[in-house]
Amino acid sequence: MMRMMLEFVVVAVLAGFSSAQFNPNVKCGRTSIVHLFEWRWEDIAEECDRYLGPNGFGGVQISPPNENVIIKNPNRPWWERYQPISYKLCTRSGDEQQFRDMVTRWNNVGVYIYVDAVINHMCGAGIGKGKSSTCGSSYDTSTREFPAVPYSSADFNDNKCKTKSGGIENYNDANQGRDCQLVSLLDLRMDSEYVRTSIVEFLNNLIDIGVAGFRIDAAKHMWPGDLLAVTRKLNNLNTRWFPNGTQPFIYQEVIDLGGEAISASEYTSIGRVTEFKYGAKLGTVIRRLNGEKMAYLKNWGEGWGFMPNDRAVVFVDNHDNQRGHGAGGASILTFWDARLYKMAVGFMLAHPYGFTRIMSSFRWPRNFVNNQDGNDWVGPPSYKNGSTMAVPINEDTTCGSGWVCEHRWRQIKNMVIFRNVVDGQSLINWWDNGHNQVAFGRGRAGFIVFNNDNMDMDVTLYTGLPSGKYCDIISGQKEGDGCTGKQISVSDTGIANFIIKSSDEDPFVAIHVNAQI
Repeated sequence: MMRMMLEFVVVAVLAGFSSAQFNPNVKCGRTSIVHLFEWRWEDIAEECDRYLGPNGFGGVQISPPNENVIIKNPNRPWWERYQPISYKLCTRSGDEQQFRDMVTRWNNVGVYIYVDAVINHMCGAGIGKGKSSTCGSSYDTSTREFPAVPYSSADFNDNKCKTKSGGIENYNDANQGRDCQLVSLLDLRMDSEYVRTSIVEFLNNLIDIGVAGFRIDAAKHMWPGDLLAVTRKLNNLNTRWFPNGTQPFIYQEVIDLGGEAISASEYTSIGRVTEFKYGAKLGTVIRRLNGEKMAYLKNWGEGWGFMPNDRAVVFVDNHDNQRGHGAGGASILTFWDARLYKMAVGFMLAHPYGFTRIMSSFRWPRNFVNNQDGNDWVGPPSYKNGSTMAVPINEDTTCGSGWVCEHRWRQIKNMVIFRNVVDGQSLINWWDNGHNQVAFGRGRAGFIVFNNDNMDMDVTLYTGLPSGKYCDIISGQKEGDGCTGKQISVSDTGIANFIIKSSDEDPFVAIHVNAQI
């Protein structure tokens, strides 16, 4: 209790001096980032030039870039990336030079890199000792020795944790949540000045290379005062690509669905926070669970008990909860539910609440036993030697070799552009049928309509858009002087008719001023 009281005082006192990084630093006119989960640095560099830059994406969240333990069971799981051995920049995504080349290429065209930073812990306590790591560095988890940092037993919370096992035994105890091992991962002593300095040096090295910000993994398992002390020491961004004095974007992973011992609100003075209620509740609505209806989304955002708009990073799913971990359970929508998923992502990108992050996944073989997926550990598409496969691009612009690439789905890519076009415009002209047919506009720049009912939709609505003919960017898009999908006519009074069948592959329509013909 005393530690919690001191934390409140520290945050309250230091908030005025904090580097609180709420600005995503995306280039003007770009409003969303994508998580290219487990991609190689070389493929990410290529994707920027050939697709993300030309289609208005603001940046990419990458997998942790620092050395991790190599796990073979029998193949390498995705979660080995979250078991650090050192802060050297070499993983199965690539080495340090490839990382530097990727960052440089991206920054040169104004699309930026956001690093998934694992600073709460090192690898699991039961890993043992050896050199089975992505850079070949040695370690010994029994003695807490990580000479490549270096860390020793004095740098971990073993003496501070009060549980018998040394791990978190009660998630309703905030002290355990922050001072004990999360699923056996060796918990770093973040109140140590030496540990803080080691972490700051790691993050500042990435800033100097040219990254634009950080997702702080497992932030809720660190005391807010400790995180604040680290983030206040970060360098400004590299002036080769960013204006002088620009501070790194900070967004923190805090799972808080309400009623948690650790609240997301404790971290909003440090930087933005991942709003996990967003995907969980939106999935419940789109799936029509528990009597929820899309009509109820009229006051979506803070009206649903979410954190303040300018503090939230929002997403439909992430790499954890699409596998059933983290938060949201069965309500979370993923690429496995493609039809509903595209509607949910479309709604997110059309609605003004929060800063949006899109997921880009890989497939894994599903094997459900007792409602649990026994293959949720499976790593990215790989060769027999464990190295990650390149991401091949098919003729239809989709990805092959098991890479899903939701960001390349026409509907999602076009909604990223929609969000850029309507940026800064108010949500107006809301309409609903009291059930699951809804529509709304974004100023005089865009309009979107959804039919998630089990009946066809034929409605005439006021869009607020200038008169003319528009290409629906969901069923197709504007190409030259025509549309590859539906065409919507807006009258001189801003009225348009929308026909959406309940059986349509994508039961929603979106138009914006840049799709006018």
